[in-house]
Parts: sequence; C-alpha cells; structure tokens
Amino acid sequence: MKIEDCVLFSGAAQGAESEFGAAAERHGIEEVNFTFDGHNDARPRGIRVLTHKELEQGDVSLAYVGRLMHRRYRDTPLFRKVLQSIWHQINSGQEIYVVGKILDDQTVKGGTGWGAEFAKLCNKPLFVFDQEKDSWFHWNGEIWDAQETPTIAHPHFAGTGTRFLRDNGKRAIEDLFSRSFG
Repeated sequence: MKIEDCVLFSGAAQGAESEFGAAAERHGIEEVNFTFDGHNDARPRGIRVLTHKELEQGDVSLAYVGRLMHRRYRDTPLFRKVLQSIWHQINSGQEIYVVGKILDDQTVKGGTGWGAEFAKLCNKPLFVFDQEKDSWFHWNGEIWDAQETPTIAHPHFAGTGTRFLRDNGKRAIEDLFSRSFG
C-alpha cells in the first residue's frame, strides 16, 4: 500500500479525531475531516464542510439509534449534526479505527458508539482501542476479540473516538500508524 494512495476520514474534533489527524500528517497521509457550519474543529487540515443536503444523507432516527445503543439521546440540532458527520466518516472509510470504551452491552460509549455500530451494520472491519483495558479489540461479527497489534490494511480508513483522549489512547494511535506506515 502506497502512502500517497492513503486517506484518513475523520472529523477534526478535539481528542481522538484530532490525534488521528496529527498522526496522519506526521506520516504524510491525506486527511478528510468531515464537519459542519458552527462545529468547533480542533484541526484545520483537510476540512470538508458538509452541506445541509449532505448532512441529511447521514440522518438517522434517534429512536432507532437509541434502541441499537441501549440508551437515550436528546434530539438537539448539534447532536444530530454530529451523528450525521460520523455517518460520513464511517461511510467513506473501508476500515474503522475507534478509541474509546467498550461497554458491557458490546457497544462503545458516547456518540462515537454510533460510528462503531454503523460500522458493524455495514460489515466493515472495526477495531476499538479500549482506553480502560489498555488494549485493542476487533469486532468479529458477534463479540470483541482481543487484538494484539492491528495494522491498517486498506488505503481508505476512518479514525474517530472519544473527546477525552488519554495518554494510552494517544500512544495507541501513534503505534497504529507507525506499524502501518513505518
């Protein structure tokens, strides 16, 4: 896989997304950061402001997402746009890398969880670095399998995750890029 063919799809938000972007930049990888008017982006590189019509493409019923995720979400315009922009990240990436926390119900905590669930629904390779367990996991279609050292295998991949990135999450992202792009 040639670095010049690689593209990171992310969202430029503070935390895991901005760290994925910084790692992509250090390794010479193009990044596309989906955002929307009024969003507070932490990274200016590769910004792609979604139009109203494009945001609507990623619209999803909050009742459906709530049932899928076993939780309730407040229907605010900002939260809806965040979910819609995450849809674009996952839809564009062919492999999905997430930093966060896997919950006992097999979902991922927070808004990031929608990205992981959407990746599951699309049958895309999905890897989560659980900061509390300090380990990578791969979704095998039924459960999370511990994954020693994932390597990015597709040139079009998505990186997303928690706004509350810990040092071990930062290291996991950098190690992922170093293993994949040496």
